[in-house]
Amino acid sequence: MEEMKAITRTRRSYDQQAMLMSGRHLFSRRSSQLMKRAFDVVVASFLLIFLAPALLVLWWMASREGGKAIYGHQRVGQNGKSFTCYKFRTMVANADERLAQLLATSEQAQRDWEDDFKLEQDPRITATGMFLRSTSLDKLPQLWNVVRGEMSLVGPRPLMAVELERYATHAGYYLAAKPGITGLWQAEGRQGKDYGTRAHYDALYVNNWTLWSDSRILCKSAGQLFCGKPR
Repeated sequence: MEEMKAITRTRRSYDQQAMLMSGRHLFSRRSSQLMKRAFDVVVASFLLIFLAPALLVLWWMASREGGKAIYGHQRVGQNGKSFTCYKFRTMVANADERLAQLLATSEQAQRDWEDDFKLEQDPRITATGMFLRSTSLDKLPQLWNVVRGEMSLVGPRPLMAVELERYATHAGYYLAAKPGITGLWQAEGRQGKDYGTRAHYDALYVNNWTLWSDSRILCKSAGQLFCGKPR
């Protein structure tokens, strides 16, 4: 219920901000949206086919840890529309129950969760999950989200409704674009975890988007993957 209220608030905020932002960036142009969508479909479809053997191996690795190998969580997409964002499972099957226990017994865990909705030392992450997260390979199932039109290869990081509320006046920029598997914030080295920094990069991306910038971000993100840089 609280998540639905948060989504309603962010949609209302988007409606107000979209009027102010209209025509100020290329995302407002239909031709730009079609060009970006065509690029996403071609590249994501190719990667799904090319990486099929690797995806099967990763699916097998994740399934050995218990629970479903692919995990879906609700995120806020373009124009405030909620969608299921897919990842390879990186946590134990009873992660939600473990989180509740941690938040009830650890003040440090409470502070970490309030700051970033993450735990600095998260005991719920499995051994396979550590590998998948450190290489960002857990995100590969999101290629299917791209093909379905819910996400883009490049865009703002997918957010929960409660996270989007922290974007404040920058929420409209996030909602103007589809969330991406990677984005400007990640490509620039993921400097700064605070929401103000993330919102700044998302607004910068939307305001300066070109197909060339998407290609550059994808290349930088691929380079970070092969260099083994942390998330």
